[in-house]
Amino acid sequence: MAPKNLQEVLDASKGAVDLLRNSQIGSYIYPVVPADFQNWIKEQTAWRQTAVLYDQSHHMDNLFMKGPDAIKLITATAINSTATFPVDKAKQYVPTTESGHVIGDGILFHEAEDEYVYVGRSPAANWLLYHGETGGYRDLDITVDRRSPSRPYGHPVNRQYYRFQIQGPSAWQVIEKLNGGALEQLKFFNMSTMAIAGTTVHTLRHGMAGAPGLEVWGPYADHDRIREAIVEAGAEFGLVPVGSRAYPSNTLESGWIPSPLPAIYTGEAERGYREWLPADGYEATGTLAGSFVSGNIEDYYLTPWELGYGSFVKFDHDFIGRDALQQIDPASQRKKVTLAWDGDDVTAIFASLFNVDGPSYKFFDLPLANYGSANYDSVVDADGTVVGYSMFTGYSANERRALSLATIDPKVPEGTELKVVWGEPNGGTAKAAVEPHVQTEVRAVVSPVPYSTVARATYQGGWRTNYQSA
Repeated sequence: MAPKNLQEVLDASKGAVDLLRNSQIGSYIYPVVPADFQNWIKEQTAWRQTAVLYDQSHHMDNLFMKGPDAIKLITATAINSTATFPVDKAKQYVPTTESGHVIGDGILFHEAEDEYVYVGRSPAANWLLYHGETGGYRDLDITVDRRSPSRPYGHPVNRQYYRFQIQGPSAWQVIEKLNGGALEQLKFFNMSTMAIAGTTVHTLRHGMAGAPGLEVWGPYADHDRIREAIVEAGAEFGLVPVGSRAYPSNTLESGWIPSPLPAIYTGEAERGYREWLPADGYEATGTLAGSFVSGNIEDYYLTPWELGYGSFVKFDHDFIGRDALQQIDPASQRKKVTLAWDGDDVTAIFASLFNVDGPSYKFFDLPLANYGSANYDSVVDADGTVVGYSMFTGYSANERRALSLATIDPKVPEGTELKVVWGEPNGGTAKAAVEPHVQTEVRAVVSPVPYSTVARATYQGGWRTNYQSA
């Protein structure tokens, strides 16, 4: 009989590590949005030089929570404080397991009195949905609008919301032209409304490249009309729509690690959750990729501090994982950094494509080189000791460098040269996204996060900017 839930999948497997490292689901896809509108280099440089339009309508879940118990559910599952969370405010949401390890993260929008929307990847949405359904919350209506299918094969795709971001140095000029006049620049992560094409749309104050920007959303039926209006208004300011190929690479410059492994594959406290999760869901079919290999799935689990979320941890409320987090010394935890890869070593990876007699290294795709939904490459010091994980890898045309976001030993100072082990051992796993290859080592310099000087100077404090040089 086929497994009916994640726990049964695990019970029938050789273990969580083997299951995920050999998943056949293929590469992680940002669905529906075309890969390119110009080319990925032009699209990357536009978010630093002019303005861009990100279409975020398809790659994230929307979880809608309504009723007086919605905030109780959020409070009970978030490391963040909810003591202050007024209407028209957004907040990053980070849940942990009973052992204090991160499940995922996303953004919570407080849209109206007792009405919240979580937007982000499936692991955190699933955690909220499970506890909302099983936690005894009587005054709670909770529904989920799942991300669009990765491979729709021409079938119609529909969402409840469209979601766009207008970003870059010229973004506010585009926004005020759309609005037909001046628009107040609210504080970061505050929400309001504006007019686009005669329609009132919701807005979230955001920003990148040192300039104010907005996230805008509304009913999906308005997607095409609102998008066309933004593109038309932005033409004179050099606005460029960004395709799904370049879009996820922006985090290399800004410093967010978007896809840690959800820490839910072990632990008796989480057994009920594993029995609730489907046998064909994200947690059961996701891919674990990279050179770091351990037979113990818990070696891939991460605490909030290791992902740069330490400043979010507040003990002013009861939440799942609170007791475990109180026992952790933050100074002992790995720290989030950017690794700047050596250009000659990266060039050698590409050169192996054309070396008919030499080794073939793992293909480094551009602009994003990840080949799993959760990526863990070993980072080693001069003695070959593993000092951390490189977790999100690609290329920035703005910095003209290969970069990766990593979590490493807190004693390793900025400026240290380490090595990233690129490629999987023994010729690679059986994952659909892995071709036969040999491993190689790439020199990489420990650098700040965010890597972009502009981002470090201008981003809102918190998860992107809490790195401290040793």
